[in-house]
Amino acid sequence: MSEGAFFQDLAMLMAVAGLTAALFARFGWPKVFGYILAGVVMSRHTLGGSLIADESSVRTIGQLGIVFLMFSMGLEFSTSDMKKLRGVAFPTALIDTVLMTWIGYTVGSKVFGWGSVPSLFLGVAICDSATTLLVKIIGELKWSDRPFVKYVVGTSVCEDIVCVGTIAVATGVANGRGLSIGAAALSLGGLGVFFLVTLVLGFVLVPRLLKSVAKHRDDEVLLLTVLGCCFFISFIAYKLEFSLALGAFLVGIIISTSEHRYKLVKAVEPLKSMFAAVFFVSVGLLVDPAAWLANWWAILILVVVVVCGKFLNCTFGALFAGEGLKTAVQMGFSLAQIGEFAFMVAMLYLTLTGDSKTPMYQIVVAVSLITSFLNPFMIRLSDPAGEWLERIRPARVVSLMNSYRALVMRFRANASKPSAEMRGVRNGLSVIGLLAVLNFALAVVCSILNEHTWGSPEGFFNRHKMFFFSLVFNLSMVASLAPDVKSAMRIGDALARVVVGTGNAAWLQPIRGTVRLFAIVVVVAMWFAELAMVSVNLHPAEPWANWAMLGIMVVAAVFGWKFFQKHAFRAGVRLAEAMNADVRFRNFTHEVPDNPLVLTVPAERIHHIEVPEQSPAIGMSVAQLGIRAKTGANVIRVNRGGRLYRNTGPDWVFRAGDLIVAYGEGSQIAALKDLLGVTS
Repeated sequence: MSEGAFFQDLAMLMAVAGLTAALFARFGWPKVFGYILAGVVMSRHTLGGSLIADESSVRTIGQLGIVFLMFSMGLEFSTSDMKKLRGVAFPTALIDTVLMTWIGYTVGSKVFGWGSVPSLFLGVAICDSATTLLVKIIGELKWSDRPFVKYVVGTSVCEDIVCVGTIAVATGVANGRGLSIGAAALSLGGLGVFFLVTLVLGFVLVPRLLKSVAKHRDDEVLLLTVLGCCFFISFIAYKLEFSLALGAFLVGIIISTSEHRYKLVKAVEPLKSMFAAVFFVSVGLLVDPAAWLANWWAILILVVVVVCGKFLNCTFGALFAGEGLKTAVQMGFSLAQIGEFAFMVAMLYLTLTGDSKTPMYQIVVAVSLITSFLNPFMIRLSDPAGEWLERIRPARVVSLMNSYRALVMRFRANASKPSAEMRGVRNGLSVIGLLAVLNFALAVVCSILNEHTWGSPEGFFNRHKMFFFSLVFNLSMVASLAPDVKSAMRIGDALARVVVGTGNAAWLQPIRGTVRLFAIVVVVAMWFAELAMVSVNLHPAEPWANWAMLGIMVVAAVFGWKFFQKHAFRAGVRLAEAMNADVRFRNFTHEVPDNPLVLTVPAERIHHIEVPEQSPAIGMSVAQLGIRAKTGANVIRVNRGGRLYRNTGPDWVFRAGDLIVAYGEGSQIAALKDLLGVTS
């Protein structure tokens, strides 16, 4: 395609999108409908000839819209909010997603007579509600403060996450792996490993990278760094036969843990608006009004299936999770629609299969537009409908529902407050399992890289590449042994407290030692088992290479034990900080008010203390250290990397290099320095 034709198409798209956005904003209509309508008007199916020189290039540009849409959705993801809503949102989302995928597949194969691949994509397309559309409609209705809204949005976000897994299965089917339990398990297993490895490494590394970049105080560099991470991970997801949307969504979640989250949301918004508009126009370009008329009966059937199916699924899911009848009905009415996710799935089907005979794309787009148009009316109807159903239900049903809800609430309360011993066991097992998954993922990557020819086939690296890749994996295993043993000791201590309690009798000590030793032996045995299973398929054939590798591993284990322990601890601290980032951001303010209240305090009681590299306080919070109770001093604020954090609460977690501004008398400050490990 020539440069002139490309810029002609881009100019036409942006001009039409801009005009459409202005027109629909003037009348207060959803702009997404305008973009799709503009695409329909410009399509070759409407006027007999397309106004676009090359529609395939427009669809390629439209894929950028998917990347930015999913990246923005990830940026708005909140781990703390999802923890609060998981008892309702996750079971409801899981029930609705699984049932709607099955219903869509059944309708496609049994009613429409399609093959397994288009039927599966139909099920995936109708299983997710439109989060962006929901938030916009609820905001326009000014219902954001209503109790049921948080569950609706939380359920929709959970559906987005679950649907990423269904896309992975559908993509595997479209790529020829077939529709079977084994193929589905393989796709979901690969998705789980990719999901976990990307999030963990991202949480540990990316916020630190952004902090380093932000020191230059150049927003352009910060934005380009973030976009580089986004497209790099999206490309890896694409090469692993996952969708681009998955990689972009994961990077959005990772970036949301950075303190620059809100700045990046504003910076990315113009790019998202531009490419999202192109994406929705490209959706409209493929719409064929004649196909809609020819398949009106199928569209009508699917509209009824989506509205009724999602209403019943989400209402039942909310009742199952212990919510009241009115809230459950409101959730059912609000989630009975499909939106932009359905467009992406339909576009993905066309991209992967090139199937233009099956009218799946046309039907899905039509159903999505119709249900999106009905959604505001259904949300308004949910309030009186819920109240009416509550009034007419029999007293016996009320009693049963209240008893069941009380049982669910007790279960949630007990599940959310495990004992200290169980938390220790759970945390230790999480660390061990996480390290095992990371090592397995590294082994897979090394195996893939080993199959590739690097430079000249006769070059030194190609002749010995198995040795180098095997060495990388084995060094990773050695590095994980130290935190594995440390976690095993914690598990053993927690189990010992469960078995013998916390008494100090002499005969209890051998039992505690035995339990701890047993835990260490089990964990080390599992470590050797993973090492042996991978090394069978990833080890050099030359004897000298194996002996050299063994020597390097022994040296690394002996001299790097404390190093690996220290850096594993720091990585764990950064991971924990990332998981609770949005809570911390809510507690700290970064802006000084225009007219601050100035208080005069004695200058001799204000002290600046820097947390040293080897401080025992690193990774611990103000509450865990008991600063006020043990020293009497007060931490007023903390300077971290040039940024001042005021009103540090009990959840503030210290890092090396933090410059603490503390208030107290000389003896109190001395006690605080001892607590922080400051020697001078």
